[in-house]
Amino acid sequence: MALSATDTHRAIDAVWRIESARLIAGLARMVRDVGLAEDFAQEALVAALERWPESGVPDKPGAWLMATAKRRAIDHFRREKVLARKQEEIGHEIEAWREAAVDELDAAIDDSVGDDLLRLVFTACHPILSTEARVALTLRLIGGLTTEEIASAYLVPEAIVAQRIVRAKRTLADANVPFEVPRGDELASRLSSVLEVIYLVFNEGYSATAGGDWVRPALCEEALRLGRILAELAPEEAEVHGLVALMEIQASRLRARVGPSGEPVLLLDQDRVRWDHLLIRRGFTALERARRLGGAPGPYALQAAIAACHARARTGPETDWWRIASLYDGLARLTPSPVVELNRAVAVSMSQGPAAGLELVDALTAEPSLRSYYLLPAVRGDLLAKLDRNGEAREEFERAASLTRNERERELLLGRAAAATTGA
Repeated sequence: MALSATDTHRAIDAVWRIESARLIAGLARMVRDVGLAEDFAQEALVAALERWPESGVPDKPGAWLMATAKRRAIDHFRREKVLARKQEEIGHEIEAWREAAVDELDAAIDDSVGDDLLRLVFTACHPILSTEARVALTLRLIGGLTTEEIASAYLVPEAIVAQRIVRAKRTLADANVPFEVPRGDELASRLSSVLEVIYLVFNEGYSATAGGDWVRPALCEEALRLGRILAELAPEEAEVHGLVALMEIQASRLRARVGPSGEPVLLLDQDRVRWDHLLIRRGFTALERARRLGGAPGPYALQAAIAACHARARTGPETDWWRIASLYDGLARLTPSPVVELNRAVAVSMSQGPAAGLELVDALTAEPSLRSYYLLPAVRGDLLAKLDRNGEAREEFERAASLTRNERERELLLGRAAAATTGA
C-alpha cells in the first residue's frame, strides 16, 4: 500500500534520526571536513524529500541516502578539480589530494562505517570547542536534532544555536582537527570531553536550569541514546559504562519526579512503584560492566554507585546513607569540588543527623563558586527546618527561590518557605 505524503515525510524523519549520524560519520571520514560532510548529507535528505513521496521509501533507505550523498560529494570534488585546472595558483599537491578523495569516495559506498561514528563523536566533542558548541554540535550531528529542536530544548533563540554550530564547524576546519579516534595519553582527556557533553545533556533534561518544566525527558532520552552508542563503540572504557549506568538509574525516576500538574516531587517523597525497574536493571548491568573492567572507579562510576544505593532501597528510610556518604568521600578525593561537598553534607545529615550536615554546609557558605548556586541555601534551609529553626529556614528557602531560573523549582522553594513560616 502506497504511503500518503504525510506518512512518507514521517518515515523520512524517522530514517534521518536513525541514519544521519552514521551517514555524516562515513562522509566525514572521506572528505575530512565535518561541515562539508553534513552539507552532503543534507543534500541527500533534500533529495529524499523530493523523490520518496513519489517513488516510495526504498528498501534500504540508509544505503540510498549514502549513495546520493556520495554522488553529491563526487560531483563537488570533480567541480573543484575543473576549477583547479583553470586556476594556476592552485598547487599540484592540493589537486592530487582531491583526486585521491574522489577515488576514495568512489570505493566507499559499500564500506562498513566501522569506527567512523566514534571518530565523529570525538570530533564533535573536541576540547577546542566551547562547552555550548560541543553540546550543540553533538546533538546536531550525532543526535540528528534540528537547530530548532536544540534551541527549544535549551530555551535559547534558534539563531544563537545556529551560530554556535556554524562557528564550531568552522573552528574544526580552520584548526585542521583530524577525523580520528585519539590514541595513547590523549585518549583519556578527549574521552573525558565526550563524557562531559553527554552528562551535561542528560543533566539539563533531568533537572532543567530554566523554564517552566522541571524535567525534559526528551533530552534525557537523547543523552541515554548517545551513551549507549558510545558504550557499544568503546566497550573497554569503564567510565563509559559508569556514565551509562548513572543515566539509566537516574532516568528510571523521571515519571516519579513530577506530579500530576508537573510539579516537582523530591526523591524521598517519590512513589517508588513508578520507578522504571527495567532501566534500573540496565543500570546495574552497566555498573557491573564498569567494575569488571578493573581499576579504581572513576567519577561517573562512583555517582552511579550512589544512584544504585537509592535504587536498591524499597523505601526512603531503608536507604544506606552511610554507604552514600562514604561514596561521596571517594568522589570528593577524586574530583574535589564544592558541589560534591554539598552533596556529601546531605548524605552526612541523613546518616548522622541534620546538625552534622549543617556544620558541613555552613563551612561552604564562604565558597565563592557557590555564591549564586541556589541549592546551597535550599539545602541549608532544609537542615534548619529539621532543627526547628524555622525563621532562618524561611530566609534560606526564599534566597534559593530568588537564585533559581526554573519556575517549577521556584514554586517549590517558595512553598517550603511558606511552610517554614507556619511551622508546618
